[in-house]
Amino acid sequence: MASSESLLPVTSQHDPLSESSSNSIPETRRRKPTKVHLVVYSGFLLIALYITLIVTHTRPVSTKGANDEKTVASRARLAGVSEKSNEHIWKMSDDREGEAFAWNNTMLSWQRTAFHFQPEKNWMNDPDGPLFYKGWYHFFYQYNPNAAVWGDIVWGHAVSKDLIHWLHLPFAMVPDQWYDANGVWTGSATFLDDGSIVMLYTGSTDKFVQVQNLAYPEDPNDPLLLKWTKFSGNPVLEPPPGIGDKDFRDPTTAWKTSDGKWRITIGSKINRTGISLVYDTVDFKTYEKHDILLHQVPNTGMWECVDFYPVSKTKHHGLDTSVNGPDVRHIVKASMDDTRIDHYAIGTYYDSNGTWVPDNPSIDVGISTGLRYDYGKFYASKTFYDQHKGRRILWGWIGESDSEAADVQKGWSSVQAIPRTVVLDTKTRKNLIQWPVKEIESLRLRSKKFHKKIGPGTVVPVNVGPADQIDIEADCETSGGATLRGALGPFGFSVLADQSLSEQTLVYFYVTKGKDSKLKTFFCTDTSKSTMANDVVKQVYGSFVPVLKGEKLTMRILVDHSIVEGFGQGGRTCITSRVYPTKAIYGATKLFLFNNATDATVTASFKVWQMNSAFIHPFSAVDDLVVPSST
Repeated sequence: MASSESLLPVTSQHDPLSESSSNSIPETRRRKPTKVHLVVYSGFLLIALYITLIVTHTRPVSTKGANDEKTVASRARLAGVSEKSNEHIWKMSDDREGEAFAWNNTMLSWQRTAFHFQPEKNWMNDPDGPLFYKGWYHFFYQYNPNAAVWGDIVWGHAVSKDLIHWLHLPFAMVPDQWYDANGVWTGSATFLDDGSIVMLYTGSTDKFVQVQNLAYPEDPNDPLLLKWTKFSGNPVLEPPPGIGDKDFRDPTTAWKTSDGKWRITIGSKINRTGISLVYDTVDFKTYEKHDILLHQVPNTGMWECVDFYPVSKTKHHGLDTSVNGPDVRHIVKASMDDTRIDHYAIGTYYDSNGTWVPDNPSIDVGISTGLRYDYGKFYASKTFYDQHKGRRILWGWIGESDSEAADVQKGWSSVQAIPRTVVLDTKTRKNLIQWPVKEIESLRLRSKKFHKKIGPGTVVPVNVGPADQIDIEADCETSGGATLRGALGPFGFSVLADQSLSEQTLVYFYVTKGKDSKLKTFFCTDTSKSTMANDVVKQVYGSFVPVLKGEKLTMRILVDHSIVEGFGQGGRTCITSRVYPTKAIYGATKLFLFNNATDATVTASFKVWQMNSAFIHPFSAVDDLVVPSST
């Protein structure tokens, strides 16, 4: 457990809500319902195979191997949250044979990332309360200070001047009160009208009941926000009638209503219907619950980490959470506890009664055919409005795809995706666009430009030296042959590959004709040959990506040791994957360009940058409130 020195005070001289009319705690009431290289050497694959692989990925994980699971409930399930372990995933892998792979320290050391955020050691999961304050970006996160597995959750804390170079700070909050004795769980920050901050977070009580708690900075003049005070009247919200004790978590950033109140939504479920509850408040201490839900979708299960925010229909910049109007659409996003997928939908928000209606009910939140932030590993995400640069930033937790035993051996688990800007696609108006924050380009070192024509069935090496820390931007054009025939590809890049291509991760486009004879483009990542290890989940990730008339096919790939982030068509479709090579590591990592079409030639123009480390380290006086040197 955390040392007594790290425990935060329960009271403070400064209370930004001291002018509020009431300190009373809502009365607990009776509950009521509300709530490649695709093995080019082995021959060309049929179109049906790729479509099958893509469709297979969109389905929930099979229950195959369930009998192998431990019969004793995990700490996470006892506490009433997602199984924050990957152990059950790799046990279901078709590739699993016999004992787990014999990882050595050389392999495991290589897996640690160079420019993605992660703690120095141990377990990390959900992003919490990100914000910009007095010149610093603040990032809080779920963290276990005692092990590389889920449990003993506190709020880790880091700061940065640029969202890339991070400095670790002492824990922001630890479970030291009865109302968060079993974990300081996910929460969100809200800026009040006077610029002060309040933080709402879920606590798991000493009885494993999920309640909502209030905290605020002890010293608002401290740009590092080192100490946080928990409101003496916590909890401010308890599960309402009809909602289970373990089905009430993850409050959103609050937004202003037209009558001047603050409004939040909290994820839950009623039977198998995922729901988002709505509360209004004027002081963040007492709340009025709406009888009507913000939204609900049957058969989607528990909604975790609900997010709600506006996007502009006409501008490519972010909006403060309280903005509304005729040129605004609203996003509802929820993390599906059952499938571990983040789904979002675009729709209309009605301020008068606090409800939201999707533009297209057939792709509503949580529906299997609905929109996702990311079609790979990306979960428990959270956005915040960056008032410093007028943009909305998306954080996402990237879990592991290897065995829990390997995580324990290496001493850490999970990373965060590179923060992304998120806007509505003003061309299609049917999807969001996500893109790595501009600041990631500060890590770019030497680069090489390439312009290559590659014929069908061709694989060519790309000479960039070691390729385990690279940034690739590419656009591609094709000859008309395969397009006229109705099939083109796959074609793209083989990353984290060894010289013999015995290990490789493929990021590619695949174009085919649909039943309506129209061309349909898919953006995919294939990890099936990413490692020789048998205790790793190796999936094919993929989804449709809109390509408008006159557009070239474009992709960007960030490779950072054990994580690969792919962005298709400017970020219309994103895929993040975790990979664990045993041979394609250190200086043996190679990059290849491939075209597995049957007769079409691909012309690819692309640039590859070697990427520097972000030099993430603990904060010290020598940092003197400046960005650490990248040289």
